[in-house]
Amino acid sequence: MKKRNLIGTLLLMLTAFTSCSIVSETAPKAEHVILIGLDGWGSYSVEKANMPNTKKLMQEGTYTLKKRSVLPSSSAVNWGSMFMGACPELHGYTEWGSKTPELPSRVVNEHGIFPTIFQLYRDANPNAEIGCLYEWDGIKYLVDTLSLNYHALAPDYNANPTALGDMAARYITEKKPNLFAVVYDNPDHVGHADGHDTPAYYEKLKELDGYIGQIVDAVKEAGMLDNTIFIITADHGGINKGHGGKTMAEMETPFIISGKNIKQGYCFDDISMMQFDCASVIAEIFGLEQPQAWIGRSMPVFN
Repeated sequence: MKKRNLIGTLLLMLTAFTSCSIVSETAPKAEHVILIGLDGWGSYSVEKANMPNTKKLMQEGTYTLKKRSVLPSSSAVNWGSMFMGACPELHGYTEWGSKTPELPSRVVNEHGIFPTIFQLYRDANPNAEIGCLYEWDGIKYLVDTLSLNYHALAPDYNANPTALGDMAARYITEKKPNLFAVVYDNPDHVGHADGHDTPAYYEKLKELDGYIGQIVDAVKEAGMLDNTIFIITADHGGINKGHGGKTMAEMETPFIISGKNIKQGYCFDDISMMQFDCASVIAEIFGLEQPQAWIGRSMPVFN
């Protein structure tokens, strides 16, 4: 009898230990994720760029300058891969301006779109505040807007370059979003007009860094800073006045992550990261199980 009771006690202890382990593995690492995307920001530019806010987040967090775009190294196919955790052969968005899949999506969710990180988080947290603001209209076709509380296109940046930053700051302070993507359409336009790796390109990066600082300040004002993770990244880089090809200047983009439970001062250039891994990192932050159709992997960025 005593032996039987001892075995029962050990089994109960093992069950309790296993349950605790599962809870700790799936517990959210932060309550808020702010993803800031800069269209056309190549890794080649980081060292020379005057971006103090961005580089502060790099120093206080973790980064790689070796994240690779999917092919072609263009916008919609890469923003889609970033949000959908999969390559274009699976999600089906294959071109610069894809609004619908050119290939049939391998799977679709109840909204008729390949599963996105926004829908994945919405399913797990029906009451979460999820938003996306952007300067390029093409973003709205890639984020599953039915999973969002709020999404909007900013006014033309040439007429009002500060509009997106102002909209983002207002949304953060008023709604305190749990998952929020802010996607700038530069430095891509300057890259096309004046060229990559030019004085105009670096001047635009300096300007964009100011908007990043504005968003960080809004998070502080909202009282969210201690429970927020920032991600700053891009869809592709560029060379001369274009992109879409296979050079490293076009293919390599920064991935910077900083905030709660993120390693400090760590560079993981020695570890392979692809565009579709971004969604997997966010899924791990929120303790979400990936859909089977995703091929992304999380990165060793967490404490």
